[in-house]
Amino acid sequence: MTVLTQLPDTAMPLPADIRGFTLAPSAASPRLLQLTISRDVVEAFLAAVAEWPVQALEYKSMLRFRVAKVLDDLCDNTLQPVLVNTLVDRATGGLQVVPEGLDRVEQADDMVKLATAVAHLMGRSNFDAMSGQFYARFVVRNVDDSDSYLRQPHRVMELHNDGTFVEQDTDYVLMMKIDEQHMEGGNSLLLHLDDWEDLARFFADPLAHRPMRWSAPPSKNVVRDVFHPVFDVDREGRPIMAYIDQFVQPRDFEEGNWLCDLSASLEGSPAILSVPNPVGSFLLINNHFWLHGRDRFTPHPELRRELMRQRGYFTHARTLRAPARA
Repeated sequence: MTVLTQLPDTAMPLPADIRGFTLAPSAASPRLLQLTISRDVVEAFLAAVAEWPVQALEYKSMLRFRVAKVLDDLCDNTLQPVLVNTLVDRATGGLQVVPEGLDRVEQADDMVKLATAVAHLMGRSNFDAMSGQFYARFVVRNVDDSDSYLRQPHRVMELHNDGTFVEQDTDYVLMMKIDEQHMEGGNSLLLHLDDWEDLARFFADPLAHRPMRWSAPPSKNVVRDVFHPVFDVDREGRPIMAYIDQFVQPRDFEEGNWLCDLSASLEGSPAILSVPNPVGSFLLINNHFWLHGRDRFTPHPELRRELMRQRGYFTHARTLRAPARA
């Protein structure tokens, strides 16, 4: 089933038809669409970009946009408008992208190339200070001593937005699964703001709009604190969010307890989606009105999961972006 809806506020004109991929509601929710790229397109894309190793994409940022063009050309230039419009559409704003035939750890570099192409059809990935690149690859194992919950497998990583402790705009988040061994559990957790039953109550509170301090642990390689409120509004006046419980630093009793109540409400919401993400596939969400997290894993001594992350900002001229932070 192909889902194409021309909305009044579309950022790009939608094509009459699509080529090289399919689009349909996911099994998890009609808000989260599944975009499946055909095996023929995947194979043709990898052949066309074989001359450029991942290192070339790291050194020459212009090549990230070239591989994006290669992918869109293979889809008869129908992929870019679908990606852009889906990501800015408040009714959806999220995709699970499934590239057919790209599902083995030996294809890790190819996975990075394809995900980079998708991301650069709608935006540009931010510098990731944790890795020193425009993307980050990291591994979750059965035992971890990291300074945040990102790599700790045996507890829930609570719902949050990315980019809360940096000054860069973070319009989208892309999270790809590169490998998985001896894994049970660990589904991605997603919550769309408009499905959260307590949104109106928390958004109406004066504390929702008070600037708070956000700082990161040493592993993030970010040394400067930033200040912004938990809630803002988009260009249509609708609530958007920039929140993570690990890195917000409440200044007093009132803020600390309000944040605890906020966290409890989010984590207890019946609207949370639990989404399995196969190896080679990735989730791509609008970071302003989708929160994401991860469920706990079942312990296993040889547990291993490798992920690749890109997060960045929209660049298309007519993309409906959130206003910049003050």
